[in-house]
Amino acid sequence: MKTENIEDIYELTPLQKGLLFHSLYATELSLYFFHHTFTLRGNLNVDAFERAWQRVVDRHTILRTGFYWEDIDNPLQVVYKQAKVPLNQYDWRHLEPNEQERRLESFLVNDRKIGFDFSQPCLMRLNLIRFADDCYQFVWSHHHIIIDGWTIPIVLQESAQIYIALCENQEVSLAPNRPFRDYIDWLQEQDISKAEFFWRETLKGFKAPSPLTYIEINQLPSQEEKYDEERITLSTASTRALQSLVTQHHLTLATLVHAVWVILLSRYTCCNNIVYGCTVTGRPVDLAGTESMVGVFINTLPIYIKLDTEQLLLSWLQDFQTQLADARHYEYTPLTQIQEWSEVPRNLPLFKSIVVVENHPISQFLRNWKGNIKFQHTGTYYKTNYPLTIVVYPDTELIIAISYDSSSFDTSTITGILQDFEILLQNIQNNPYVRLKNLQLRTPKQQQLYSTLTTETDFDFNLVFH
Repeated sequence: MKTENIEDIYELTPLQKGLLFHSLYATELSLYFFHHTFTLRGNLNVDAFERAWQRVVDRHTILRTGFYWEDIDNPLQVVYKQAKVPLNQYDWRHLEPNEQERRLESFLVNDRKIGFDFSQPCLMRLNLIRFADDCYQFVWSHHHIIIDGWTIPIVLQESAQIYIALCENQEVSLAPNRPFRDYIDWLQEQDISKAEFFWRETLKGFKAPSPLTYIEINQLPSQEEKYDEERITLSTASTRALQSLVTQHHLTLATLVHAVWVILLSRYTCCNNIVYGCTVTGRPVDLAGTESMVGVFINTLPIYIKLDTEQLLLSWLQDFQTQLADARHYEYTPLTQIQEWSEVPRNLPLFKSIVVVENHPISQFLRNWKGNIKFQHTGTYYKTNYPLTIVVYPDTELIIAISYDSSSFDTSTITGILQDFEILLQNIQNNPYVRLKNLQLRTPKQQQLYSTLTTETDFDFNLVFH
């Protein structure tokens, strides 16, 4: 490295260490690789677009950061004074629309295969593909080690503000931002002994992760892309009704979504002691300015639930919300450390599924966009090292997506889980005053099939989904 271009050097967060390890260990899986695709319509000023994104990189230290791990005990992140974000341009106007779409799919797969060189900033790249004179496909690729879900709209918003100003030959005044180094310093000041006491007490008696074997399928055909995604979108009316329900009972929509997954896991595994992973924003309230900082703050915590099915649903939801809030007082705790404090054997994971509630969705940026270019978000690719990842986007229409290991689950199984998710939300909305044991999971037709199947000696859970 050229030392004259170095601005700062410091340690990684525990989460960054995990992301780096998994990404280097299984490079062929493209773990924690993000790409977002957008359709841009209008008279795009490509030069201003490129300059705007470079200005964003210049503003934020984490976007100018590379990582070093070879021949040292603890990996380090190195902030460079200057780092260029590449903008690759392609002209596909000569291709037929069907061929453009086919080639775009192939392009995205290859883009993931390329990955990133972690030692070289910046760990993101831009691809601008021209489909027509006034239509571009914009592919923004980055690694999770520098950006989390909360950060994504911040970067998009800043690039948009700067772009508009450049197009109008004006200067844009953006608020000063705190460097990611400040969060690293805050982490190192935390009292880990309090966290240890909390997590040991919370996980007492928990000895093994909740199994997913009841919904896994053996001997599925191998696929080039090991991960896939299915999603459902609730209507605006249903989303409003759910929001009204949680507001009325002093709950949050995130609590309700987490609760539904707990209930589903309990039903699927025929067990009332459930553990799963909960992804939290990790932005400390006592560190001023974190809401606008660019970096990776999130953490994933184990949530251990002992269900009493005799309990009233609303009472349990309120207790559950309190439990989630208690865990977030210690959301800075490294997951590897929590594992050491638990009774789970070191060769087993704490959990096999995680729930992510996107509190800062891209749709908010799109609604606030006021430029002469029309932005349409057409997709996001992202996969973790967990077999099942439930991602929820709480917008005007609630979106529930499941990213899954396609070597363990088939599409119909995942579709069935999503259907169960929707049915359970609907039943909670229609009758929130029931006991947990009386919550109906399926439609009358599915319930009849389920009852028939469970009377058989050899019960195949997957038949319920088909």
